[in-house]
Amino acid sequence: MLGATLRIGRSLADAVVVGAGPNGLAAAITLARAGRSVKVIECAEEIGGGTRTAELTLPGFRHDVCAAVHPLAVASPFLSSLGLERHGLRFAYADLEAAHPLDDGSAVALHRSLEATAATLGVDARAYESLMAPFQAGWPALSRFVLGPPLGGLPRDPLLVARFAAVGVRPARWFARGRFAGERARALFAGMAAHSIQPLGAPGTSAFALVLMALGHAVRWPVASGGSASISSALLAELVALGARIQTGREVRSLRDGDDLVAAKAILFDVSPRSLLAICDSPDDLPRWYRGLLSRFRYGPGVFKVDYALSGPIPWRASECRVAGTVHLGGRLDEIAASEAAVARGRHPERPYVLVAQQSLVDRTRVPQEAADSAAQTLWAYCHVPNGSSVDMTAAIEAQIERFAPGFRDLVLARATRTAASYETYDPNYVGGDINGGAASLWQTLARPAPSPVPYATPNPRVFLCSASTPPGGGVHGMCGHNAARAALRRALR
Repeated sequence: MLGATLRIGRSLADAVVVGAGPNGLAAAITLARAGRSVKVIECAEEIGGGTRTAELTLPGFRHDVCAAVHPLAVASPFLSSLGLERHGLRFAYADLEAAHPLDDGSAVALHRSLEATAATLGVDARAYESLMAPFQAGWPALSRFVLGPPLGGLPRDPLLVARFAAVGVRPARWFARGRFAGERARALFAGMAAHSIQPLGAPGTSAFALVLMALGHAVRWPVASGGSASISSALLAELVALGARIQTGREVRSLRDGDDLVAAKAILFDVSPRSLLAICDSPDDLPRWYRGLLSRFRYGPGVFKVDYALSGPIPWRASECRVAGTVHLGGRLDEIAASEAAVARGRHPERPYVLVAQQSLVDRTRVPQEAADSAAQTLWAYCHVPNGSSVDMTAAIEAQIERFAPGFRDLVLARATRTAASYETYDPNYVGGDINGGAASLWQTLARPAPSPVPYATPNPRVFLCSASTPPGGGVHGMCGHNAARAALRRALR
């Protein structure tokens, strides 16, 4: 268990990090590597936040509780610099990064090869290849712009960044219609853009599609061997090796909640703006004008998730889906756009856009040891729902899977469900089930949690925010924590 290696020290630390999700751990590692003494406080009994793994269905079937597929972990300039393989972290790769089935029994697929992907798009092969080739080739430079802090200086490749911004700022629905003539390429683009959990007619949604497809071609879409908790375990091992102290099972309720908080030169919060407001409850903690800005921070739609223990592989009609790590279910562009628009209006779509991950195809530690050589599988699936929803979407999700894989229900040994409302109970950072740390609108992507040249800092010189509610937003990349820690080193820990 992750908690088995935790230790609590009595001495006071230079910095305290509240929250031990990937961003909190990344912040603590950055501070410790800079020679500062660090203490991490986590309210749950187990660290990890969005990177936890548990037996949610049957004994031996291991399911990722939240995050499941990790291209951003591989691409992260910070995480990739840590050498976490020294602590046992391994990634497993499917034959295809993602597949998107259609009603005619075929599927569009995101291959590692840009050329192979383009070749499946028929009339749009050249349009796709010319769109994505610069971003694949320039990914190292583009990643530092996409995952870096705002106002981080002149990009390494200003022309590439300008090209990305010119496309990324556009609404995905209208860009896909204008760029591609055929439904296959349009569907592929829509399935990628819907990761934004925004209406596809909203500005900035094309950027999500560009980033995810560029990641597929540049670094691929792996899963963590042994479960997403392996990422947390490796980060914890690195942090302990650096001499940091970690305390679990302790809830921080105010800045005066313990001598360690009172004495710290910097306190970094891996929490939502709503939680930060509750903790910084004194007028002396944060001024009224800044509290007003944080109170206007918008949270996005939530997710409803189902985990399955299966007796065998899903009988997808399209062969591409049988070897893909990720499958996007939603059909054509217009159907996906309608589903996401319904969610934005507070409705539960009858045919939701569903994200599916098939980790056990490439990681047999996800099934019981005695079943590792059998056909048993796990399946991870979720759809978008209105924020705070308590509606059970199991039937709608399974109808979408059955649509493209007739006979799926016959394989179900057990299922475990979690509503958007219960996600917030599980982790208060997921306000209303929002797993992205806040709505990914164009404005809020550029200015989260509030307009500021240093979004990680607050008017209180000791208080910093390092959660996914800061740039670059959601995803397992650790860059929010890393960037916030660098800000704290410059401002409070010089």
